[in-house]
Amino acid sequence: MPAVVFGVFLILQLMAMPSVQAASAGQYLTVDEFLGLGFGDHAKPEPKVFWLTPELKAQIKSIRGKDFPLLRVRYWQQGRKTAWILEEIGKEMPITIGVVVDAAGASPKVARVEILAFRESRGWEVRHDFFTEQFRGAALTDGHLLSQHIDGITGATLSVRAVKQVALIALLLADAVQPSADSNAAE
Repeated sequence: MPAVVFGVFLILQLMAMPSVQAASAGQYLTVDEFLGLGFGDHAKPEPKVFWLTPELKAQIKSIRGKDFPLLRVRYWQQGRKTAWILEEIGKEMPITIGVVVDAAGASPKVARVEILAFRESRGWEVRHDFFTEQFRGAALTDGHLLSQHIDGITGATLSVRAVKQVALIALLLADAVQPSADSNAAE
């Protein structure tokens, strides 16, 4: 008799597991909510479009290890601060990631990283502040790496890699849309 009870208990536990996994995937922030976090209570800026040059696409390819499928990228800008919403594949499904970059200093730095939507059954831990806060202040090095170490999460290696790649791409794009010092001096 105890074996039957254990068997029923085990079946009930297994039936409950997919709902736990399904609960980990989902929409966490809307675009407006992300922009509110990135730009504060100020009026949210209108979206802009940045057309990628072949050189920039080649740099992004070196970060991703594969071609970047977009010809243009939508972003938001207020002063020297830009917000980017990009998608990168975790294991099999895209993760929608928002990155705010502040270019007020000598080089653009990550101001905020947020996971807007996560569609995988594993690796969803990347959405938590303990992970995303590590990106704050990171800049792009000459070798297309982040200027600071980002700790991984056991069991979320591919999701961690996707978030790192998006942060690198956002830094690269933010640098490309900022006016150069030469054009500022000419004005």
